[in-house]
Amino acid sequence: MDNKPAAGPAAATAPKGNEQQAAAPAPVKLPKVNIMVGGLEKIIYLPAKLTESLGYFKEEGLEVELTSQASGVNAEQALIAGEVQGVVGFYDHTIDMQAKGKFLQEVVQLATNPGAKLMVTNKAKDQIKSLSDLKGKNIGITSSGASSHFLVNYLVTKGGNSTKDYVPLAVGAGGTLVAAMEQGKVEVAWATQPTTALLEQKGIATTFVDLESQEGSKQVLGGTYPAPSLYMNADYVKKNPEVVQRLANAFVKTLRYMSTHKADEIAEKLPKEYYAGDKDLYVKSLQASLSMFTPDGKMPAGGPEKVLEILTVFTPQLKDAKIDLSQTFTNEFVDKVKK
Repeated sequence: MDNKPAAGPAAATAPKGNEQQAAAPAPVKLPKVNIMVGGLEKIIYLPAKLTESLGYFKEEGLEVELTSQASGVNAEQALIAGEVQGVVGFYDHTIDMQAKGKFLQEVVQLATNPGAKLMVTNKAKDQIKSLSDLKGKNIGITSSGASSHFLVNYLVTKGGNSTKDYVPLAVGAGGTLVAAMEQGKVEVAWATQPTTALLEQKGIATTFVDLESQEGSKQVLGGTYPAPSLYMNADYVKKNPEVVQRLANAFVKTLRYMSTHKADEIAEKLPKEYYAGDKDLYVKSLQASLSMFTPDGKMPAGGPEKVLEILTVFTPQLKDAKIDLSQTFTNEFVDKVKK
């Protein structure tokens, strides 16, 4: 008598090993993501290059191409035109563009203040001692319509003048900014690290307004002003949640890395050309900036309201624009990043 069990339906249909492997669905290839950064070498935007260098984009199965643009406003325009899918730039652009009928959304908040200083040339520092003294001055900004332009407008207005009472000159950042101050084209300029440290080291300029430290920024602006961020078109975020989630995963990993490593360790992961020939100065600049970065990518409570309040000071029409701040940012993706 044959004691072998009868082959039931399960046995008859069970696929063999090779067939089972063949039946497994192929992994979905995610679309390439182009991210434009308002100055890759700027310390305020360091998380973008660091995420790439640490391999976190690849870990998330993403193909990400980073491109550098001297000014955040140019990156914003590239995003609106559909030339790129994301921008690492200041959050305030999402509010400014909503007033113009364009919906952009911050998905990872990288830092909680502008990380910048208004520098005054040593030749002019005795004549420029308060914000009211900015009247009639040539002030260097990265470009017209950039966040540097927004905040210089605010500072001039806070000093009792109007935005028509000074001359904003686009001087870019880094070497072009340093040259503009050396040549006397501007007496005051908006600058970020490591350029601010270089200006001080060369004896060209000193700090006039501090929006780099948490303390200085809160004192001048009256609260937390979330600035460097990853933002995207709201439609893209809605249609590509998996891509956005993986980007959030990658950036938050980087922010955690930055919060648990020293400046010199972080600097080692970056291209040597970022040091501009002086690694010690770069590390010092980075150390001074680390406290501005968020450890989790979340938008700080009250931040969007403060940014809108600041922008409204010199753009009164924003009051009539009925800005919906809830549409300008989301913590949805960073909240889902695994601990």
